[in-house]
This record gives sequence, C-alpha cells and structure tokens, in this order.
Amino acid sequence: MIKRVFNQIKSLVTYDADREFYSKVFPDSLSQIELMRFRKMSKADLPRILEIEGQGYNYPWKEPIFHDCLNAAHYDCWVCENTENKINAFCIVSTAVGEATVLNICIEPDMRQQGLGRKVMQHVIDTAKARKAESVFLEVRPSNAGAIALYESMGFNEIGVRPGYYKAENGEREDAIMMAYSLI
Repeated sequence: MIKRVFNQIKSLVTYDADREFYSKVFPDSLSQIELMRFRKMSKADLPRILEIEGQGYNYPWKEPIFHDCLNAAHYDCWVCENTENKINAFCIVSTAVGEATVLNICIEPDMRQQGLGRKVMQHVIDTAKARKAESVFLEVRPSNAGAIALYESMGFNEIGVRPGYYKAENGEREDAIMMAYSLI
C-alpha cells in the first residue's frame, strides 16, 4: 500500500535531492539545465504552455487540444521547469501497445541550443522504457534542421515521410519526416 502511494507521488514530480543539494553547496557545479525538473502538466499550466507553444510554432495547438490531451488515457503530459518553478518546456507523449509517440514537444525559444531539448527527449525515452514501450516515434518538419540533428544524435532514424502533413506558408503544406528510436 505504501509503495503504491509513493509511486503515485513519484509519478507527479521527478525530483533529485542530490542535485538540489549540490547546487546550493556548490553553485557552479551544475548548469541551469541540469537543475530543471519534470512534473505532470496540469490545467493550471495551460496559459504558460500556450505562450510557449505560440512562440515556438507558426501553427500552434489551441487550448482545447491540450485539454483533450490532459484527459486522454495513455497520454503523458509533462512540463520542465527551472528552479524558480517557471515552465521552460513541455512534451506530450502517447504510450500504448508497446509504442510511445511524441505528439508535441516545445522548448521556450530563449532556452533553445542549451541542452534542454536533449533533456526533454531523454525524459521521453526514459519514461517510454519505464512504460515497457519498444519504440519511440515522432514526426518533424524537414525545415527544422536543429530538431532533426538532435534526434539523430540521440539515435533516432528516419523511417518514412508523410507528404503534406504540416501547414506551411501561403496555404502550402510541408512534409513530415517520420523517425523512430528502438528501445529493445
């Protein structure tokens, strides 16, 4: 009974007391990115999530989509926040039937190119492993060279293309590169 309660609490927040201790005793020993932590997304987070989403994408998700994700079975909705509890990134992942699919991942523009995207993707991979998934899938715009480079550096491989998947400028459509990461 106690173990079940502990695991429920643990699923709400990922917290590393050693890191917090070392950051206080040895302030220069850990980077800001290393000190960031994950927790489950809540409806109260949506104003900040929508702000990050709007800054990150030309065609952002609308609030009702996030509500649907928060209410969906088999969806993990995470935020990554700094030591002042400011959300700097989020991800939404569907895990079912041995597969994890990244539905949305967004990093605050000011926090890009600092390792936060890698931290979020590692969290996705670790969570998928814990949920006994065999693969992690995602789609990415071919124009998002930074994200593609990150995914490839982490071991994702291109497995196909979805023609005309994303909205683009002037009513055009952009393909989606499908990528996969094997956990077995």
